[in-house]
Parts: sequence; C-alpha cells; structure tokens
Amino acid sequence: MPIFNYKAKNKDGANINGKIEAMNIDIASKILGERELIIINIKKERKIKIIDKYFLKFFNKIPLKDLLFFLRELSVLISANISLTQSLHIIEKQVENKILKGIILEIADDVEGGSKLSDSLGRHPDIFNNFYVNIIRSGETSGKLDEVLNYLTEEEEKSYDMAKKVKGAMIYPAFIFTALIIVGVVMMVFVVPKLAGVLKESGAELPMSTKILMGTSDFFIHFWWTLLIGALFIFFIFNVIIKTKKGKLYWDIFKLNLPIAGNLLQKIYLVRFSRSFITLMIGGVSISKSLNIVLNIVNNSHYQNLIARTIKEVKDGRAIAGEFSNDKYVPPMFSQMLSIGEETGKIPFVMKKIADFYSLEIDNTMHNIMTIMEPFIMIIMGIAVGIMVAAIILPMYSL
Repeated sequence: MPIFNYKAKNKDGANINGKIEAMNIDIASKILGERELIIINIKKERKIKIIDKYFLKFFNKIPLKDLLFFLRELSVLISANISLTQSLHIIEKQVENKILKGIILEIADDVEGGSKLSDSLGRHPDIFNNFYVNIIRSGETSGKLDEVLNYLTEEEEKSYDMAKKVKGAMIYPAFIFTALIIVGVVMMVFVVPKLAGVLKESGAELPMSTKILMGTSDFFIHFWWTLLIGALFIFFIFNVIIKTKKGKLYWDIFKLNLPIAGNLLQKIYLVRFSRSFITLMIGGVSISKSLNIVLNIVNNSHYQNLIARTIKEVKDGRAIAGEFSNDKYVPPMFSQMLSIGEETGKIPFVMKKIADFYSLEIDNTMHNIMTIMEPFIMIIMGIAVGIMVAAIILPMYSL
C-alpha cells in the first residue's frame, strides 16, 4: 500500500509532519480530515530501491542506547497520563537519529489511525523484535503498559551496561596485541633485512635464532601473498562451517569450554536468558511462549537446544528446571534456584536474584581478567624483545 508524506495543522493550529498509509491520495486526505487535520501539503513517498534499502539498513543501524532512550521516555510520558500519540510526537522531537525519528513518526501515524502500539512496532522487526512486541502487547492487554515499559527498560539497560563493560574490557588487550602484530610486521619487512645484510657480509657463523628470524623476514617479504590468501581461505571456510547447524553448535560449545572465557560466557548467556525470561513473565506472557521468544534471544546453539528441550518438557507438564539440572554448562546453583522458584511459585523473583548475582560475578571476573592481563601483556612484550635481542643484537656484539 502506498505511503503519503503530509504537512498539516491540528485543531490547535500547530504544524504536524507525518506519514500515512492509504490506497490513494484521496483516501489519505479523507483519513486526515477525520482526524481534524487541515492539510497543507500531501504527496506520495518515493519508493526506496532494494539496493538503497539494504545500504541504508547496513549503514544506519539504530544504536541500542537510542532505542533505550525511546523506551524510557515512552514509559515516563505514559506514566504521566500523556496520551500515547502525544507521547510519541514529543519523543520524536527529542530523538537525534534520523532513521528512528522517521520510524517513530510512522508509529505515531499508525496509532492515530487506530492501530495498537504493539502491532505498529511489529511492522519494524529489524528494530523491534518479537521480544519487545510481545511484552508491549501483554502490557496493552493487562492495562499496565507504563509498568511493563518501565520494567523492560530497566532490564534492557542492565543488559546494555553488562555488554558495554565486556566490550570495554576487551579493547585494551585487543589494541595492544594489534599494535604488537603491526610492529612485528614492520620489523620483519623493513628493519630485519637491513641488519641481516650487515651480518651476512661479516661472514660470521650465525646462531640458529638469527637464521630463523632472517628466514621469517624473507618469507614475509617474498611470500606475503600466501599469508593473505591463507588467511582469507581460513576465514571463508570458517564462515561456511559456522553457518551450518552442526558447525555453529560445535563452535558455540568450543567457546563454552575455553579456560576463564568459557566460564564467563556461560554466566553472560544465563544472565541474558534470565533477564529476558523474567521480563516476559512479569509482562504477563505465558511460560511456554516466553521460552519460545527467549530461544531466539540467547545467541548460542547449545543453550538454544537446551531451551527447546525445556519447552517440550513444559508442554508435557514437567518442570522447567529438569533439563537445566542435567546440563554441564549450567552451574548447579542456577538450576537449584530455578527449581526453588517453581516450587514456591516465585520464578520471576528468584530468577531476578540469580541474574543480579551472576551480573556481579561477571563484573568481578572482568576486573580480575584486566588485573591479570596487564602483567601478561608485559611478559609477552618482554619475550618478543628478548627474541629480537638474541637474534640480532648478540651476533652484532660478537662481531
């Protein structure tokens, strides 16, 4: 159905810009007239070519912080008894992201046309996934949209903060190792060949470490293209493998078995599961449906299989904790607390405590990793410098 961009005045005389979906311009004008709007200008929106659409989608992704701002503002305004349409127009004026601004206008237009907020959000699955849509729909059904939005925002902000801390902790070691690789390549290509020339001209017997370093340098200079082709080939094969169902499962299990990092990842996935699950349950979504939605949020094949088995168990009338207690990648404490929550009928309360506990564990683990990482990096740098000294400087001293 065509979309029309319009500029109009409302009954208070204020200018309004928006979009409306209709069969033709006459029907669009009639709908706007029924909303007591005086049309200043209306025209059909130009269709975006498929290539342009994907280009915009790739380069104009909406940051999570902007989405959280939208949810937070919406919950505050609705709590203040401001109408949904008015709330959306207020937020639209505050949002800086042009893509999100346009989407909010479309949502406001849909709501003005009689659509539910959840249905309107569902028309933008790239931004508002099934998780958001179902929670907001449950809030609309129960008449507690402001409470559901507020709880959703709080939990999403916690998840965002956790992800930000994990990414922030990885920046420092990633930067150092990248710098070491760049310095190593520069040494091999530009510095070592000049020093190697001096040592060869001397005619002295070179130690094995020097010969290895010189051979490595020659390989970098004359056969660098084999390294590039090899790296691209490995990258391509790896991507092909992990896109298969079995390949992704093995890769995800491999990550869970990594020393230190594996244990950290287990906690991160379980916190993500817990927060998403309890948010849906508090929003009034059934256990079975909540598990189905969470299955797509937990981005790990092993845990997705675990949740799928749990859904089957729940449909057969068995406990949620059953499958979790038999899984070696789920800490005993998690499954025991989940079982207690089922027995007492307080699953959301118990799982919130679990999520908070593991979030604290993640913070402590990240702090410990950063503390250990600094001396570890210094040791690596010392070894690299030591190899260079042994291979180049010592033969020069012997001359």
